Parts: sequence; C-alpha cells; structure tokens
Amino acid sequence: MSTSISLKHINKLAIPALIAGVSEPILSLTDAAVVGNVQNNPTEALAAIGIVTTFLSMLIWILGQTRSAISSIISQHVGANKLDQVKDLPAQAIFLITSLSLVIIATTYPFASQIFTLYNASDLILDYSIDYYKIRVFGFPFTLFVIAVFGTFRGLQNTFYPMIIAIIGAGLNVILDFAFVYGITGLITPMHIKGAAYASVIAQIVMALISGYLLLTKTAIPLRITFPFNKQIGNFAIMILNLFIRTLALNITLYFATKFATGYGKNYIAAYTIAINLWFLGAFIIDGYASAGNILSGKLLGEKNYGTLLQLSNKLIKIGILQGCMIAVLGAVFYYPIGHIFTKEPEVLKQFYNVFWIVLAMQPLCALAFIFDGMFKGLGKMKDLRNLLLLSTILVFLPILFIADHYDFKLKGIFIAFTFWIIARGFPLIIKFRKQFSPLAQNN
Repeated sequence: MSTSISLKHINKLAIPALIAGVSEPILSLTDAAVVGNVQNNPTEALAAIGIVTTFLSMLIWILGQTRSAISSIISQHVGANKLDQVKDLPAQAIFLITSLSLVIIATTYPFASQIFTLYNASDLILDYSIDYYKIRVFGFPFTLFVIAVFGTFRGLQNTFYPMIIAIIGAGLNVILDFAFVYGITGLITPMHIKGAAYASVIAQIVMALISGYLLLTKTAIPLRITFPFNKQIGNFAIMILNLFIRTLALNITLYFATKFATGYGKNYIAAYTIAINLWFLGAFIIDGYASAGNILSGKLLGEKNYGTLLQLSNKLIKIGILQGCMIAVLGAVFYYPIGHIFTKEPEVLKQFYNVFWIVLAMQPLCALAFIFDGMFKGLGKMKDLRNLLLLSTILVFLPILFIADHYDFKLKGIFIAFTFWIIARGFPLIIKFRKQFSPLAQNN
C-alpha cells in the first residue's frame, strides 16, 4: 500500500510533532519568563538561564541525535516491511546514550565554574549559572531517554504519544516553576533560580516514566537490552558520529553568539536570552513539519517510491514558507507585549526590540532549512548534513559575526550572522535533493 502524502496525513503527523517539539523550548522559556520577573536580581538570573540553556542545549543536541538516527532506521524498515529486524535496536541505543550522559555529568559537574567562565559569565551571573546547572544537569539522562523513545515512535509513524508526553511535561514544568521559584505561603519556601532548575528536572523524570510505559504497552518494541548488538548498530553509530560532528558545528555557532552577547554586558545577554529562546520556539514549531518530512521520507525511501518523495518535498516547501510567514506576522502583531512577558527591565527590552524583527524575518528561511534538514535525516543522509553545517559555520556565520563585531553591531550583528547561516544551510539541501531524486522519480 502506497504511503499517503495528503495534507490530512501530513498534518496528522506534523501537528502532534509540532506540539511535542514546542515542549522542549517551552521548558527553557518558562524558566526565563518566571525567573526574569523575580524581585531580586532578575537581569542576572535571566542571563544565567540563557548561558546554561545554551550549554545544556549543546549537550542535548549532540547526544539527542539518537532520535533522528533511530527514526530514520525504523521508518525505512517499516517502509520495507522489515520492522522485526530492528525491534531490539532502540533499547540498545538508549543504553549506550544514557550511559554516555552519566559520564558527561561526572566530568562537567565539578568544572561548572570553569565552563561558564568560558561564556564570559562572572560575579553574580556566574554564581547563578553554577547553581542552576548543578541541579538541572541531573535531568539530562532522562531527557535523552525521552528523545530516544520519541525517535522510536516517529519511526513507527506515530507522533501522537510524544505529543501527550510533551504536553504533560510542559504543563507540569509551568506549574512547578511558579511553585518553586516564587514559593507557596506555608508550604514551599521561594527558591529563586534553583526552583526553576528543580521544576525542569522533575518534569523530565515524569516524562521519562510516561515514555517508557507507553513504549512498552502500546508498541511491540521492548526496552530489555539484548546482546549481541543489532546489525544496524554500525549504521546507527555512523549516523550518530556524523550528526555529532554536525551538532558540534551548530554549537560552535551558539557558543560564539552567547560569548559575544555576554561580552557586551548583562542587558545584552539578557535580551539575547529572550530572543534566542523565541528563535528556538519558532524553530520547534516549524520542526513539526520537518518531523513529518523525516518520518515520511524514510518510509518512502524504504518503499523506493521516489515520485511520491519528490511530491512530498514540493508540498512541504509550500507549507514551510506559509508557516514561517504566519509565525513572523504573529510575532509582529504582538511585538511589544512579547518582550514584557519575560522582563520589565527597560534596558533589556530596548536591546531585545532592536533585534526581534530579525528573528521574525528569518522564520520563512528557517522553515525551508529545517524541513529539508528533517527530510535528509529521514533519508539517512547525515554526511551531507554534517558537511553543510560545517561549511555554513566556518565560512558564513563566524566571518560575518567577527566583521559585525568589528563594526560594533552588537546583537544585530549576531542575528544578521544567524540569518545568512540559515540561508547557507537551507538552499544547498533543496538543490541537492532535487538533483538526486528528480531523475529517480522520472524513472520510477
């Protein structure tokens, strides 16, 4: 039976994936919004959230690539009607990746001060960063577990259960953020920035428990680790290695952006924290359709249905541009109220409003880049993604960032560099995809 790429079927996959994906930046946005409105040192606390979130995002994105690798392998085997050959792979992948996360906790925890000093954090911002990280990092293994389970569900063409898990986790995090940061009279003492960290960790643990339960009860995929390793583990490892290198390049971009913003002063890093987290939110909204592209492209490749694969890319281009424009328009309508959600500090708001328009203008370009990024992951073409991001970072982002800094563009320079970086990531993927699959579709 041929895989459907009707708008109804795409939305059936994309909308739950969109909701699930948005939960990830919502955890950090909620922390930023709640902590940014505390009475004591809100600017320093917001800056610390931004610095730690950048570092944690680096770790999560590097190891969280298991989702794409598992989804790609499973979806291709579903398309080829050979799922039984990879049923033991998710448990083995989860075992490997969570074991590595424990090593990372052990090696970064004692050196938190040195790590965040590299981000130009100092004085109270550094103290807050250390406090927040030393709690938040313990949610890391649970986050990776959830990500791997989400990848398994995606490979099985199911984005509904990840959506449910994500809604529960995000909702719980919001409730606990208010309870722990501000306190509840007679019950909970206000914990300031530490409360935000505890809220996130508890939400991550609950999401992991629900993920494991649903995977065991709603699918035929076991969580019991068996040996020897599945024969696809080598392919999985190569995908992870390529995505690992790719994500290092991504995080070099974020590291330099955060480092420069911090160096400009506390108001700049606070404004950057708001802007970059809203950019992440937009990215994850678009990621719903990128996920649909990931899921369907892997299955269509397994079916060798190249004509439909090409049609899918054309549909997703139209959807992505429309969605990016909608996000930009919505942000423009609520331009000033959005800033006040996160802070009341006038200098922080001034710097934020100076660059938020660039974040909004980027959204259609981001849509194209992220959708084809998702499709290439579904096709298992991690090497192409690795090479392109390395070149985009080294030849586009970093030169523009340093030139903009030389001319004192400050935050505007950072987000201009991001814009050209996105263009360099997206358009070459579209060209390469069409060059490869247009001839195959004609022969199909």
